[in-house]
Amino acid sequence: MSGDRSAMTFASAAMALVGLLAGCEAFSSSEDIAVAPELGATPTNTRQAAPRSVPTTQASGPGSGISLFGELNDYQGVPFAAQAAHGLQQHTFTREGADFDPEVDRTGRLLIFASTRHFTRPDIYVKAIGGAAVTQLTDDPASDVQPQISPNGQWVAFASDRGGNWDIWITSIDGQSTQQLTKSPKAEVHPSWSQDGQRLVYCALNSQTKEWELWVLDLQQPGLQKYIGNGLFPRWSPKDDVIVYQRARARGKRWFGIWTLRLVNGEPRFPTEIASSDEHALIAPAWTQNGERVVYCAVGTQSPDGSAASNPSATGEVWITDANGKGRIRITHGPAVNYSPACGPNGLVYFASNRSGTENIWSIAPIQPPAPVADARSTDDAGTKAGP
Repeated sequence: MSGDRSAMTFASAAMALVGLLAGCEAFSSSEDIAVAPELGATPTNTRQAAPRSVPTTQASGPGSGISLFGELNDYQGVPFAAQAAHGLQQHTFTREGADFDPEVDRTGRLLIFASTRHFTRPDIYVKAIGGAAVTQLTDDPASDVQPQISPNGQWVAFASDRGGNWDIWITSIDGQSTQQLTKSPKAEVHPSWSQDGQRLVYCALNSQTKEWELWVLDLQQPGLQKYIGNGLFPRWSPKDDVIVYQRARARGKRWFGIWTLRLVNGEPRFPTEIASSDEHALIAPAWTQNGERVVYCAVGTQSPDGSAASNPSATGEVWITDANGKGRIRITHGPAVNYSPACGPNGLVYFASNRSGTENIWSIAPIQPPAPVADARSTDDAGTKAGP
């Protein structure tokens, strides 16, 4: 497996394709985490590299050893009639390595992301949204990924294998104070802050069931964690005790769908599937900053003619939906893999994409869907039947 850092572009959807084609939530890994080759594959060597889900390097390139999907050289995007977004902007410009796992603070001024632009393993970086200078926030020989900034803007939670396996850590926004929060032998990744900044939700791999679980940690008592269900890549609503996450079906193709659950007095209630597809895995959900809509990535494979193939190309597009699953709209389009969405307070959706040739951070402004029509005969769940 190549040690070149450009082959380790670990998106915040990391491990989301785990079991995507194998039909389970287990994963296996050699040097880098890849897709399980068979149902029930046992995870091994999880400390070797950061989690990864949507590889975008060519099969002949430095990432050939870990890529499930290649570049979309043969993929022809299908045009759609309605303009779903506007104002595409590029925010990072690395030409070596990759920038991924974007996160925006609540003021809309800071962009935080993971990057392999300088070293053979990823670190966390921060930059002003409209600026050019990039500041390195973490500096460790291990891998630091999936940064999430606290509601007050003072702390950044992230996943790191610097302690020997994947755990949740936090660091101050100036990088001067760093603390390890989880210390179990399980792989624990993808933290997300509660709206009051007092709790974190994250996912952990159960070594016995080989399934990913959702856990909540109280920062006042970090030694105590509470299990709230099975799933991957949770995100806490910025205005409520509702968590969005991805969850695989237990039958059929076992594609991932997007779910929410509500915490009532700390107890998980009302798990609800808000988006699903028979042709795509729906992964890496994130809330808009008003908590009213959810963005996510729809990934799948197809051959140049649109049929199944033994060596298919990747498709990765960002979608947005109302929190109740209505009004789904595809907001990215074209011959590139777009993934790992996050939202800013200005309504922009930030995401990682290889559309510039290397993986960088971009943003786009979704068009607000029209208000629902009162007449039930003319209302429709936009996009429900037409896409992921």
